[in-house]
Amino acid sequence: MFRPYPLFVGLRYTRAKRRNHFISFISLTSMLGIALGVMALITVLSVMNGFEAELRDRILGMASHLTLTQATGEGLAGWQALARQVRDRPGVAGVAPFVRQEVMLSRNGRVSGAVLRGVLPDREARVSTVARHMVAGRLADLRPGGYGIVLGNELAWALGVGVGDRVTVVTPEAAVTPAGILPRLKRFRVVGIFKVGMYEYDRGVALVQLQDAQKLFHLDNRVSGLRVRLDDLFQAPRLRQQLAGVLPPTVRIRDWTQEHANFFRAVHTEKRVMFIILTLIVAVAAFNIVSTLVMVVTDKQADIAILRTLGATPGAVMTIFIVQGALIGLVGTLLGVIGGVALATHVETLVPLIERTFHVQFLSPDVYYISELPSQLRWPDVVHIGGLALVLSLTATLYPAWRASRTQPAEALRYE
Repeated sequence: MFRPYPLFVGLRYTRAKRRNHFISFISLTSMLGIALGVMALITVLSVMNGFEAELRDRILGMASHLTLTQATGEGLAGWQALARQVRDRPGVAGVAPFVRQEVMLSRNGRVSGAVLRGVLPDREARVSTVARHMVAGRLADLRPGGYGIVLGNELAWALGVGVGDRVTVVTPEAAVTPAGILPRLKRFRVVGIFKVGMYEYDRGVALVQLQDAQKLFHLDNRVSGLRVRLDDLFQAPRLRQQLAGVLPPTVRIRDWTQEHANFFRAVHTEKRVMFIILTLIVAVAAFNIVSTLVMVVTDKQADIAILRTLGATPGAVMTIFIVQGALIGLVGTLLGVIGGVALATHVETLVPLIERTFHVQFLSPDVYYISELPSQLRWPDVVHIGGLALVLSLTATLYPAWRASRTQPAEALRYE
């Protein structure tokens, strides 16, 4: 089988035992450095992808993919027809009305602010995950006229209440009575407690039945808005634009990328910065190839001179050392990709094993709501990281290979 001799010689130099063991050590160090850098980059990005996905699921478990409200702030009237119009759009998984108002909750001298949300339990299950995160009671226990309330577990703890206890809801609207202007109060019975794993919701959200909320805030048959859940949450901006062209201009439409833009932009920026920082590790290891090949070129001066006298062109000599450096980078990248993929896919089992073995805990549940390290391996990231490592390795071979091609046979053989 035909093989170009520069490739053959380059592979031969890579396999040959060198007289200078220090060069072999530097080559091995460069290879392992690239492998460790690639493995760390794949693992860290996979963990950050997992964190991003986990946080997004928890946030959108209580929030909505799309929110429709009245632009004037007076509430939506005739929301049933609007809900049917939205529900018929392709990709819509569920539509649910809601009433939203900030209130104060009181119990035995304990007072806490909260967002009171009126919901229809059967429809709410189609747009949020709160029904699956009930730790006491059921969301279905919210019945019209029953004046039941479901609290987040942190809010319930702050008020010192459990299922069956009663709390007083104080609305921001005042009532005029013969005794003067008094705040409007209503007692509700706690029928359930939920825990979704996000402090913002567990500490500051309370749910009541939609009709009870409408009576409490004198909304008649109006609602604050509609919450929409999609089959694919990433289609929310596209559907928002479509609905904006067919719905009345008085209906305001917002999607989750607008409502939580700063948070997800911060996560994306952090991931990009981590990618740049960890890429520097790969770059340092890759450019160790420069020192390796410079020493190899110096050690092989006589061999280069002999090849030149036998008719080898400067380009052929340059190719020999590019092959040698590229092989170091290729092997290091392959080892890093294999190690990174293996570590990223097993990090969720390896971390608990390390915690049990050494009796440590990396993410305490008392501080972090995500107490386990999630990981989400994305193959496009693996391809990009592997390609970047190979490009850096090839770039590192150019200067030493160019120096080798500039070797003059007469000068190299003068003292041989």
